[in-house]
Amino acid sequence: MTDNPDTLYIGDRCYSSWSLRAWLLFARFDLEVTLREVDFAKAEVAAQLAHLAPARTVPTLHTGDGHLLWDSLAIAEDLAERFPASGLWPADRGLRALARSLAAEMHSGFASLRAECPMNLRCAYADFTPSDETRADLARIETLWSHALARSGGPWMAGAYSVADAFFAPVAARIAGYGLSVSETAQSYVDAHLSDPAFVRWRAEGLATGGELPWYRRDFPQVPWPGPE
Repeated sequence: MTDNPDTLYIGDRCYSSWSLRAWLLFARFDLEVTLREVDFAKAEVAAQLAHLAPARTVPTLHTGDGHLLWDSLAIAEDLAERFPASGLWPADRGLRALARSLAAEMHSGFASLRAECPMNLRCAYADFTPSDETRADLARIETLWSHALARSGGPWMAGAYSVADAFFAPVAARIAGYGLSVSETAQSYVDAHLSDPAFVRWRAEGLATGGELPWYRRDFPQVPWPGPE
């Protein structure tokens, strides 16, 4: 172990969903980290991370003892290994298996929702009609959330907040930001994310420090953000 803090490279807070996931792992579990911001409007991310090759995307973690991780799930597992008392994964084996399966499916799935509804914490939209593929993604998400909450008893998917919830936070932001229709159970889980102090802080810092990136904008009527400001 080292006294040097980890360094986490993140993108624009309002748009970088994977950066949000990794940052929540530190913020929600009270782990020390130094942040370095990669400017999406400045140059290609890979070029800005050239000194950390082969990393080429955000988030990238440079650990205090000199190791490099450039994938969110790898970062989660590394933190859980180094800080086992922090509770990133549930202590209960069954809930831990549940949380790991949820995080892994989110990590590799829901391509249509991601493509049609890029995370944008600067605004919310009305009158968006999802494709059949995105509706299928939403149906699967509702199945997972309902199963997990019923299995664990809530309030988060594995009972206490875990890696799985950090991974689904940007999904909740997409559902809220595009006004996607979901069940009462799913909407309550979305609202829990929107009201989570760590999420609120991340969004507020994004609004204060970043600028609008026009390639994330969508041509739908804008409405007020549906969560706390």
